Amino acid sequence: MIKKFNLFKGMAFLSILLLATSCHKFDKSATTGWNYNDPKNGGFEVPRFIEQTTGPGLVLIEGGSFTMGQTLDNPAAEKDNFARRVTVQSFYMDQTEVRNIDYVEYLYWLQRVFGTDFPQVYRKALPDTLVWRDKLAYNEPMVEVYLRHPAYKNYPVVGVSWTQANDYCIWRTDRVNENLLVKKGILNFDTKQQNENNFNTDAYLAGQYQGDVKNSMPSLNPNNPSNSGKRGVRLEDGILLPKYRLPTEAEWEYAALGLVGNTKKENIFQRRIYPWNGSQLRSDSKKGYGKFLANFKRGRGDYMGIAQGQNDGSAIPTDVRAFPPNDYNLYNMAGNVAEWVQDVYRPLSHLDVNDMNPFRGNIYQDKVLDAEGKLAIKDSLGRLRYKPVPDNTNRLNYRSANQVNYKDGDYASTIQSDWLSKPSNPNTTKMMYDSTSLVTDRSRVYKGGSWKDPAYFLSPATRRFLDQDQATDFIGFRCAMVRVGSTVPGTKKK
Repeated sequence: MIKKFNLFKGMAFLSILLLATSCHKFDKSATTGWNYNDPKNGGFEVPRFIEQTTGPGLVLIEGGSFTMGQTLDNPAAEKDNFARRVTVQSFYMDQTEVRNIDYVEYLYWLQRVFGTDFPQVYRKALPDTLVWRDKLAYNEPMVEVYLRHPAYKNYPVVGVSWTQANDYCIWRTDRVNENLLVKKGILNFDTKQQNENNFNTDAYLAGQYQGDVKNSMPSLNPNNPSNSGKRGVRLEDGILLPKYRLPTEAEWEYAALGLVGNTKKENIFQRRIYPWNGSQLRSDSKKGYGKFLANFKRGRGDYMGIAQGQNDGSAIPTDVRAFPPNDYNLYNMAGNVAEWVQDVYRPLSHLDVNDMNPFRGNIYQDKVLDAEGKLAIKDSLGRLRYKPVPDNTNRLNYRSANQVNYKDGDYASTIQSDWLSKPSNPNTTKMMYDSTSLVTDRSRVYKGGSWKDPAYFLSPATRRFLDQDQATDFIGFRCAMVRVGSTVPGTKKK
């Protein structure tokens, strides 16, 4: 009797499970009644996508609203960081700074694929190891050993410009997506890739790279040009990840503060100055009581403390996991190295940018087309070609490609006595930042403190800038990625 009852319970549970899952199958269109995934009526495919896969090295940062901006008095009395309320959507961010070993892996790949015919690609990516030199200090050993010696493999890479960091993000996107296709059994690893014959996500989606195919996706389209019933992976399949990129300034600051640890029922009960609670720089936990929570310069001539009683124990950058993570489980969001973010620097950006995903630096692009309106052939490095979008005065949300100077250097930000004399090209009257200020359209924001900075810069709200092609011995970076779909995992019904 008991066995029969248990059997009945099992069958009932199975029936409920099947019913629940069948309710969410993509079987028919709710608007036309036509079957999905049916070659008999055209083969419109709808994959059973659940939610985005977390890419290697990334941590999900649940978005929300927070007060962005100054948390400490500025010793220079600068007025470039007034507090304001903004919202940041959910996104992903690297748990740690990009390490030397990560960047050396990148250099190795570039050398292997482009080194013979395009050695300039490899040379362009090389970090500037000469940043360690100082006219009145002996740092010459660091020039030779910091990047490549195994003792420093888990230390953050430095000497990398903003431009180089962006190139790394592009490369990482392609390697991660290529690996996903290999794991899905779509492609085999192809270690013979050379020059333009290398996996690039955009080129693959455009059908301009095939790779070493192991198993194609089934095509349900009866009008498939190949008539083979097979195809490559498409964006609509949900297999490939969005692009790795640098975080925006707002994303970086939001993630660094980690206010999720201080939030209950939509109330933030304690605002933070640093990525931890309180105004002190030492831990108050039982396990690490009295230890410094970041790698920074304690005072003049004091980078690491006294022997056998060191304060942070690191005279230069240290292991990317050397200090406790914040409440988003991100390491070294204060100290160790400062980090590049996407934004173009403007002293008063906070007065103009949107309060939803604030960012300055948009330059909109289109893929280059040939004379027949088809995608142009990829370039000699295997990448699709892009160009700025054409001006369009009929658009409501933007009218030109370059929005870097919008409301801060373009025509709309200048005082005009006669608005009827507005030129056809608004950029002709933009402010000449290059000739009148240290701030230019190439000035990029970097955030956070470093091993070389005093405690003031440990606050995630602090902001500084540097030309996008310059590098230092105290600026590194980490990558981010957009979160598509549901805000947090598990909120989307399966």
